[in-house]
Formats: sequence, C-alpha cells, structure tokens
Amino acid sequence: MKIGVLGTGVVGNTIGSALIRAGHEVRMGSRSATNEKAAQWVAQNGSAASQGSFADAAAFGEVIFNCTKGEGSLEALGQAGENNLAGKVVVDISNPLDFSKGMPPSLFVGNTDSLAEQIQKAFPQSRVVKTLNIVTTAVMVDAGLSAPGEKGTMFISGNEEEARQFVTEQFLKPWGWDDVIDLGDLTGARAMEMILPLWVRVYMQTQNPMFSWKIVRGK
Repeated sequence: MKIGVLGTGVVGNTIGSALIRAGHEVRMGSRSATNEKAAQWVAQNGSAASQGSFADAAAFGEVIFNCTKGEGSLEALGQAGENNLAGKVVVDISNPLDFSKGMPPSLFVGNTDSLAEQIQKAFPQSRVVKTLNIVTTAVMVDAGLSAPGEKGTMFISGNEEEARQFVTEQFLKPWGWDDVIDLGDLTGARAMEMILPLWVRVYMQTQNPMFSWKIVRGK
C-alpha cells in the first residue's frame, strides 16, 4: 500500500518506519520538499521511503497519517490539499496540546469539539479516523512495549464504520493492539484527546512514557 505520512518529527519518523517494515511504500511530507529531517529518514529506510511536500505525500498516499503537531495540523492538511485528501482515510494521531503556559499543557479545544472533528469539518470529503494518540510514539507501533507480557487498550473513532475497521485490521492489530474499543463516530475523539492531559501528568510523576491504558472488564 502507498501511504503518505505528514510530519517529520518523532511521530512521523516512527510511524513511517513501522509502515515500511510492514511492507508499505511511504512518502514523508513536510512544508519543504527537501526537508533535512525527511531526507535523513529516507536514507535510513531504503527504496520504499521517499519525501516531498505535504501535497506530494498526500497525492502519493492511498492512506494518510497526520503526524503533525496539533497546533499546526489544519495548516499542514491545508497545504496537503483538499483534492489530495478527498476519499482517503486520514488517520489522525495529533493532539490539541497548548504549551504556551508551560507544563503541564492544556487543550486548545475540548469538551464540545475535538481537533479530529475540526479536521473532518475542514476536509469533508476525507475519512478521518482518530486513534493511537493516547500513548507515546514507540508504543503506538508496538503495543507490547508498555509492559512485558501485558498490552493496553486502544481506542478508535470516526464517522465511517468501514474506515474504523480498515484502520483496525490494517494497522492496529499488526502493531499488537489486540484489545481495540470502537467508540463510534468522531465525537469520540473528544474523550480520546482529553486523555492527554492525564497522560502528561502520569509521565511527569513517573518519568516513564512507556505505559498504556488498560480497560479491565467486570463480568
């Protein structure tokens, strides 16, 4: 499968590399078609890796992963181009974190809206699916890293059931997420994004990002 990854930071790098290991072709997009971080990533990942602008990556990909910082996601997707995103599943991993007042961050949208919903509204012909945003990057692509012999629970939301199932089967399960709770339509992203302030607090207290959330069900 051809996949466009938007973002050259640690999230884009990790997701892109994991996708290549799984046999996909990946084009990493950024504001500049000659981005230095993207070039380094391409050099490390071989012939299945390529780079370009946000628009290049979005046009290339049959599926798009939004791995940009939340504060810049709408702008980056705007540069990717509505026509390049139309009809495609856009896996949104971003979080609406506001670090303007330092740590811990607040959310610049929440309760009655989410960044994922704003993306869907801005690009109505795309098929936005929210997932993977509730754990650190390494755990996103290897659920077993959070604790030996114990995997967490992953959530997913999106307006199309078919798109949610596609992302679960093609990406979440291969990355070890055996316990996936489908939260339904994209309003579920509000709760998913609101987990992040708690994630940051736990990280600040433990100084260990290698954890995940587990839903323990009663009988």
